[in-house]
Amino acid sequence: MSDAHSGESLLFLTDEQLRQGIEGMFFAYRGFTSAPDQILEGSDYGRAHHRALHFIGRSPGMNVNRLLAILGVTKQSLNRVLRTLIEDEMVESRVGHADKRERHLHLTEKGAALETRLSEAQRAQMRAAYRKAGPEAVAGFRQVLEAMMDPEMRRLYAGLREGGA
Repeated sequence: MSDAHSGESLLFLTDEQLRQGIEGMFFAYRGFTSAPDQILEGSDYGRAHHRALHFIGRSPGMNVNRLLAILGVTKQSLNRVLRTLIEDEMVESRVGHADKRERHLHLTEKGAALETRLSEAQRAQMRAAYRKAGPEAVAGFRQVLEAMMDPEMRRLYAGLREGGA
């Protein structure tokens, strides 16, 4: 929020203020995804591939069902994405030790290199925005994001933050 809005009561936001927040989210997301979109331009990959690479890289060994829950897509959609990434040797699918029906996902060296390229610009952008906004704004932003998540998403998010696969 700009300095002009800093005195506004956050408990009683007007519809216009809420619309501005919604629009801010849309524009921020567009900016946040622009660098990865440019990297993927001309390839057979899109944002779904980027998200899969991100979360598999974040939690090596994650099973397919957990990735499904995190991404909130259909099995059919995820299978298309994973099939492409596995065929292109970006992701490796390993049979589970305890349950042979489970598939555990790992990035290959090639997949990790692409994931790093895709996320480098986003990390730099987040770092710059966080520095500019300051620690209180960062904490507030995280609180707003978590408050927007339903309880199951908050649980999955907390699990990732704690390093769980």
